[in-house]
Amino acid sequence: SCTVKTCWMRLPSFRSVGDALKDRFDGASRVMMPNTDLEVPAQRNDAVPHRVPRRDRYRFQLRPHNPDHKSPGAKDLVYLESSPGFCEKNPRLGIPGTHGRACNDTSIGVDGCDLMCCGRGYRTETMFVVERCN
Repeated sequence: SCTVKTCWMRLPSFRSVGDALKDRFDGASRVMMPNTDLEVPAQRNDAVPHRVPRRDRYRFQLRPHNPDHKSPGAKDLVYLESSPGFCEKNPRLGIPGTHGRACNDTSIGVDGCDLMCCGRGYRTETMFVVERCN
């Protein structure tokens, strides 16, 4: 008898892609661009243009901002500058700050008081609401 095997390529689930990106984002490292040792490929007058192999296209090595950290790999996420803080108001960057916002003191997410109040402390209020039912 004959059998036919068909293989289908498919993308992973949205959740697994998001989890992988979040893990890489959380593990991103700050790097510095070296200002020296940049080699510019020499101009050649050959009839055939010189092709630089892909692995040698960029002649610099990203160095970690903190010398105690390892150099980033090919699939690691890196950044050159830290993000601006969201705690304090900065109209030039369009950051409203977090002063005066309501937070959830039982949440460990972005709406939680520990993260939103940026270590400044917060004031709790207890409110009693009387409603008519039925």
